[in-house]
Amino acid sequence: MTIEHRLAHAGFTLTRDYRVPVEKVWQAFADEEQKRSWFGDGETFESREWAFDFRVGGRDVDEAKFHGGPLSRYEAVYTDIVEHVRIVTTYDMWLDGIHMSTSVASFEFEQIPEGTRLTHAEHGVFFDKFWTDGPNREEGMRGLLEALGSRLG
Repeated sequence: MTIEHRLAHAGFTLTRDYRVPVEKVWQAFADEEQKRSWFGDGETFESREWAFDFRVGGRDVDEAKFHGGPLSRYEAVYTDIVEHVRIVTTYDMWLDGIHMSTSVASFEFEQIPEGTRLTHAEHGVFFDKFWTDGPNREEGMRGLLEALGSRLG
């Protein structure tokens, strides 16, 4: 079987307001235990590998097997961190060992009267058989930001 080599680009921006101070939202990203509670844990999959190194040049890994489904692997490198202001990463995703995408993602933290406005912007390049997967990535990030909101209370 021949693999059709294709590329697709997808980008999106999501904004969420959380009724807690910027410092609390920031800690949900900067503290390993807190991040794992909304980003790396869940009932829909079993964790296989987790690494957390929150610093410029640091690398995060989250590999998990979805119950009854594929093995997903996320590897990110932090390219810019300004405390309480922004986080920028590049990251790659694999599904059952096949490289599916490379993305640049940013998180901006803004103090607003009601708490914190978090803005996530992302641009991904999707490879070969995953070239139509952009909308799924946005939906997945929506779910993560909801999980973050639940964690923040």
